[in-house]
Amino acid sequence: MNQKLFIYQLLPRLFGNSASTNKINGSIEENGTGKFNDISDTVLQEIKANGYTHVWYIGVLAHASTTNYTAYGLPAEYPEIIKGKAGSPYAVRDYYDVDPDLAVNVPDRMVEFEALIRRTHAAGLKVIIDNVPNHVARNYHSVCRPEGVKDFGEGDNTSQAFSPRNNFYYVPGQALEIESPLRRTTGPAYNEIPAKATGNDCFSHKPTRFDWYETVKLNYGVDYLNGKQGHFNPIPDTWVKMRNILLYWAEKNVDGFRCDMAEMVPLAFWRWAIPQVKDKFPGIIFLAEIYNPSAYRNFLADNTFDYLYDKVGLYDTLRDVSCGYRLSSDITFALNDVGDIQHRMLNFMENHDEQRVASDFFMKDGTKGKAAMIVSCCVGTNPVMVYAGQELGEKGMDEEGFSGRDGRTTIFDYWSVDTLRRWNNNGLWDESQLTGEEKELQEFYRRLITLCNGETALADGLFYDLMPANYDNQEFDSTRLFTFLRSNKKDLLLMVANFDSRVRECTIQIPEHAFTFFEIADTGKGMLKPLLHVENKELPFSSDFPPRISLDPYSGEIYRIVYAL
Repeated sequence: MNQKLFIYQLLPRLFGNSASTNKINGSIEENGTGKFNDISDTVLQEIKANGYTHVWYIGVLAHASTTNYTAYGLPAEYPEIIKGKAGSPYAVRDYYDVDPDLAVNVPDRMVEFEALIRRTHAAGLKVIIDNVPNHVARNYHSVCRPEGVKDFGEGDNTSQAFSPRNNFYYVPGQALEIESPLRRTTGPAYNEIPAKATGNDCFSHKPTRFDWYETVKLNYGVDYLNGKQGHFNPIPDTWVKMRNILLYWAEKNVDGFRCDMAEMVPLAFWRWAIPQVKDKFPGIIFLAEIYNPSAYRNFLADNTFDYLYDKVGLYDTLRDVSCGYRLSSDITFALNDVGDIQHRMLNFMENHDEQRVASDFFMKDGTKGKAAMIVSCCVGTNPVMVYAGQELGEKGMDEEGFSGRDGRTTIFDYWSVDTLRRWNNNGLWDESQLTGEEKELQEFYRRLITLCNGETALADGLFYDLMPANYDNQEFDSTRLFTFLRSNKKDLLLMVANFDSRVRECTIQIPEHAFTFFEIADTGKGMLKPLLHVENKELPFSSDFPPRISLDPYSGEIYRIVYAL
């Protein structure tokens, strides 16, 4: 049986932090930080037992922060070009280094990360880290690059706005001016002359506070100011540097890369670089953060990306359906849009960029995300991702500092997350400090995820949408319910999700075509056996008496259809 990928995403800086001070805009000394070593054998075994196959560690790469590590030979930082005290994990200051915040002993930081890779593998899990190819920290400077490797920007002709031989884009003759920067109180101010283009394709020396002003755009040979002409022959220097960075981390036995804003980098680069990495490291996976559906199939072709974010399709639809803004039947259309590539789409209901399900801006209660998770996990063989704390109903409603009360857990500030801190329980990683509701939700996630890899019909099977067959069913509300079948042509499973705020009862019509499609005989009578909520009653049925299914609000069930002989 093939294994369905379940990715547990966590930010080590937050995940292992047991400190509870949580001072707004607090420093690392005031608020503390999680370490690589906090991700112990104990918690990794818990993650494995909860059904996950991969851990995506974000914030591993060394990124700009306001914490001073000059005593360890690291460059001085400039608060005016950093978002928050801890800084963005996506403003990388050294592609060949790991974040010193995460080390117990800063000089041993890489050794400690390599030990985390080994612990993760020993627990039976695989490791994904970020590749951030589009932009770097404003003051990028690699002190850990291997001998003989030239730094980004070293040798650039800064008098040219664009040259295919440059690593950066420039605004010749203009000094950088950042709108409303954080003013430095001591030490020299940051100066950049000429200004470099900002990471979000802002080719001005005056990026605003709404731009990614803490980053600079890398030059892959695309002349953005002249019709986006590509200059890819000879191979641009940036291509070679980034390929070598991917190989460097692959050699450390990471199992995959989540490529940040992959569509902002020319597809030609990915088609050139990824096959080279896969040739040397068979089995390594590449996951693209991408938001342009018209580009999906191109990014999956030619041995490039293995999986893509399904944000603008399934995520957006499930969010709107959960909130009552759209009909549940719209899920069918979202799935149809990626029907031929559904097995290569990454499903999720939370990540570090999106608002928490339990936040005031979404469902206000993590238990109300159950219906969406059942659909997200069960519609296909494709991978699914859960963000640390999601399974505990974390609200993300703290006001941490740079990150305000926006329903997201900060990636910019030194902080600890209430639900994760209590689960951590000073390294015990047990349930003793969790509420009854949190324990119930965690158990729901565990059951759902382990079912998906324990049932061949879910891990490997085909999908059959039952919505069209039930549009005219007077005992099925296609505006608030969603139902489908999965089968490996042996076992037949029925999924039903209720997106309504009240208990709903329904009967479901299964057309004869479904049995033909799955090559399964319909004897006309049998039993529905609940698999997700095993405490629910089994439901007998026959051709004359279809089962009447009762569904809790914002929840659902997975049934095994067992036909009598």
